[in-house]
Amino acid sequence: MLLSLPFFVLNLKQQEATMKKIYVFDTTLRDGSQGAGMSFSVDDKIKIAKALDAFGVSYIEGGWPGSNPKDELFFAKFKKLKVNLKNAKLTAFGSTRRKGVKASEDATLKAIVSSATQAACIFGKSWDLHVKYALKTSNEENLQMIYESVSFLKSKKIETIFDAEHFFDGYKNNPSYALACVKAAAQAGADFICLCETNGGALPSDIQKAVSETIKEFPKMKFGIHAHNDSGCAVANSIVAVEEGCVMAQGTINGFGERCGNANLCSIIPSLQLKRGFNCVPQKNLRRLTELSRYVDEIANLTPNDSKPYVGRNAFAHKAGVHVSAIERSSETYEHIDPCVVGNERRILVSDLSGKSNVLSKANELDIDIKDKPEKLKTVIETVKNMENQGYQYENADASFFLLTKKALETIKPFFTLKSYRVAVEKNTSTGNIVSEATVKLDVRGKEEHTVAEGDGPVNALDRCLRKALIKYYPAIKEMALTDFKVRVVNSDANTAAKVRVLIESADSSKVWGTIGVNENIIDASWQALSDSVEYKLVKDKSEKRG
Repeated sequence: MLLSLPFFVLNLKQQEATMKKIYVFDTTLRDGSQGAGMSFSVDDKIKIAKALDAFGVSYIEGGWPGSNPKDELFFAKFKKLKVNLKNAKLTAFGSTRRKGVKASEDATLKAIVSSATQAACIFGKSWDLHVKYALKTSNEENLQMIYESVSFLKSKKIETIFDAEHFFDGYKNNPSYALACVKAAAQAGADFICLCETNGGALPSDIQKAVSETIKEFPKMKFGIHAHNDSGCAVANSIVAVEEGCVMAQGTINGFGERCGNANLCSIIPSLQLKRGFNCVPQKNLRRLTELSRYVDEIANLTPNDSKPYVGRNAFAHKAGVHVSAIERSSETYEHIDPCVVGNERRILVSDLSGKSNVLSKANELDIDIKDKPEKLKTVIETVKNMENQGYQYENADASFFLLTKKALETIKPFFTLKSYRVAVEKNTSTGNIVSEATVKLDVRGKEEHTVAEGDGPVNALDRCLRKALIKYYPAIKEMALTDFKVRVVNSDANTAAKVRVLIESADSSKVWGTIGVNENIIDASWQALSDSVEYKLVKDKSEKRG
């Protein structure tokens, strides 16, 4: 195997060399940060820039120097820290010169030069409607603004990308003027001209026609695409544009951006590379795509969208028994790519839709041998369906499913048994303080443990009480911590008498697991999830020691 490795690496490099290069231009730090609820600190932006560079994008648009203190500080700090990008070119964003001002005296263009970046991306109007109403100038003056701005940056030896803003609307309404704007940038020496679908309302057929006809007019120019997602077509529009000849794809990680967002690079990159044979990033780096997507979500303090193509947690999740049975025989039946290629993984979900295949696959995933125990398997399936009917869902509660299966197999004995618990909440109106106190009685190894504890809320008090009762018997529970707590209403039509579903995520130094509880009483639902969490930890630790 070791002997063949260099040949494999060589073959991979040769393969990449024959693939047509697509320059990936990431604007997460600029256009992406303009999305509602988005806010990156300077340090956040530097972290993301490093991650993007390591992934292998070609350009990273860091922001608009001179437009706001944060972007100004970002470029200054980037320069001061001497961050060496290995793959990407840090790019400063800006606009063409203002009307009536020389390019060499324009504040925006001077700020771009001062940022000392390798590349600049400036936008200019290519729709005469905007020239008239937004710039309030003449069509001829706008052409001069484009030409002189690009010429000025090129004279400073800065690689220049011209974003033809609103190009597709402009081309639809006045194609000759939109092309004149492109011509002005090309004659000024722009390295790339990016055709921008700024309003996001175009469909793939619109993009295809405009790009094809524009490239025919300027066959020697390198073109790019910048799409927004207002019609839900940003990714499709970007792919069509590349198929028609664009060699640059602009977008953001996870599709962040104004209104409905920008084109999502987490979909564009694998689609172009895996399905159309383009070289967007080093092939080996595709396996880091899911990690990158989640890393940027984490820095943005956003909950990942589990349904995102390629990188979402549910992108390769299978629930229907027919689907699971089929992919067990051939993954191609219900998966368009191997999840591992983009760093994701297949998930088999157990639910009321589950059949034998789901349960067997999930049991195998959790290292539970149930294949040759048909009666026990039937019991597990029936139990799962009954529990789901009561409001349980095991999709994010593998640990509770693990315990359910183990108990059906009668292969575990309880580490503790609840005898009773009580929770009291007292609010002192004079001080405003709220005190939660829990009392728990457990049977542990034949002995009664009666403990009392206070906490920040009733669930925390119960958690402390449970640990207090068990710690002398099972000291390993010191290692575990509750990392997430979620409550969902199961049947909202019942109003305040509705059932609630509590999902708890716990972790120790080596693993993370989820547990579930359901009840009309939120405290009891929480107790179920808490006790399952502790029991799972004890079962797994015992199994690992025995192994």
